[in-house]
Amino acid sequence: MGLADEFKTIELGDPRLNRRAVLLAERLGQKPSASIPNACTSWAETAAAYRFLRNEQVRWDKVLSPHWQASQERMAQHKVVLCIQDTTELDYNGQAITGLGPLSYEAQRGLYLHPTYVVSSEREPLGVFNAWTWARQFKDKDGQRAGVCESTRWIESYERIADSAQQLPDTRHVCVGDRESDMLELMLKARALGYPADYLVRSQHNRVLPGGGKLWDQVMAQTPLGRIRFMLPAGRGRKSRSVEQDIRVQRISLKGDAKGSIEVTCVIATELNAPEGAKPVQWRLLTNREVNSLEQASELIDWYRARWEIELFFLILKEGCRVESLQLGDKDRLESALAIYMVIAWRINRLMRLGRTVPELEAALVFEPDEWRAAFILNKKPVPKKMPTLNEVIRLIAQRGGFLGRKGDGEPGAKTLWLGLQEIAIFVEGARYAREFSEAATCV
Repeated sequence: MGLADEFKTIELGDPRLNRRAVLLAERLGQKPSASIPNACTSWAETAAAYRFLRNEQVRWDKVLSPHWQASQERMAQHKVVLCIQDTTELDYNGQAITGLGPLSYEAQRGLYLHPTYVVSSEREPLGVFNAWTWARQFKDKDGQRAGVCESTRWIESYERIADSAQQLPDTRHVCVGDRESDMLELMLKARALGYPADYLVRSQHNRVLPGGGKLWDQVMAQTPLGRIRFMLPAGRGRKSRSVEQDIRVQRISLKGDAKGSIEVTCVIATELNAPEGAKPVQWRLLTNREVNSLEQASELIDWYRARWEIELFFLILKEGCRVESLQLGDKDRLESALAIYMVIAWRINRLMRLGRTVPELEAALVFEPDEWRAAFILNKKPVPKKMPTLNEVIRLIAQRGGFLGRKGDGEPGAKTLWLGLQEIAIFVEGARYAREFSEAATCV
């Protein structure tokens, strides 16, 4: 499950470029927080990396293509996959990179990234299935901004998900999105295609219904189906806490197009007895699926809660891989580097999740022998003769990144894992060099 496996089918039109892509991915994956020069082992390797990124044959979609194929193979092994869409800003303000555009503020410079991040219903990261990057055009003198409407990225991504669903008929695909995805156009596209993939979006608009009244008001007037309870994880200045919600559901007709109204199910989950000072957790969700029981509604809410996984992916991409610190001359080179880093961020998150969900998996299925042995050596522990488990090795790696590993500490997070992986990579690199040097001296 190494990075080389994710790029083994890459085809850039030249075997040398293919080999360079695999090597660069391995180098950056070993030291995700390092700059490109610091991740490479020599100036010659660094120069080759920059030549690779500026080669006209190297386009970001070609770089990602083998990972997309590998992702779909993993998706085929699951009954349900959650295809989570979202958009994030990449801020390169102050850097001399051509082809950038404005961000939230007209004075900011950067790119927008809109990937589809796929996880199983158990939240196992399966891959970055699709991605768009673009630079906004600047406003004209009348304050208008030309260019393609950015909301079309959600529609186009749904179409890609629908294509995958048709290729994998035994795997249910669910397109999951936050408030920005609450678009009638997306729902109409799903209907036009015959719903090959379901959608589950967070409602942003309290729409006026064809028969009068407002959407949210009508659903809230329904008798609750029942209550659910779950643990809300810590995040964004919030402590972990137990949440209890009332669930209301209604199948409803929304104003559609010339072909008629559109049928959707609206699920509203409202928190009861929220702690003093805490904002009650309320989710209003829209889906094409019919919901006839509390169990079905609870499943949809579990799927929506998995949307946090793409936020974690963005966190790893920005803070773990430091993609906003990349110093490349133009937008095309930047996009090619981003393609590699997206796969690296996915792998870090996958390692963390696998360590939690299948802890007894043999470490050799994920790590090379030098890597898992280094985890023991660096922690001053004897290298076992029997193959260790994945969870044991991941906890040791995370300890090199600051994870304390005490009984009450739970499982390591992404940050300690990516920091620990860098130490492992440096140690393995030194050990291999020493071994090669010793072998060469013996031969002489």
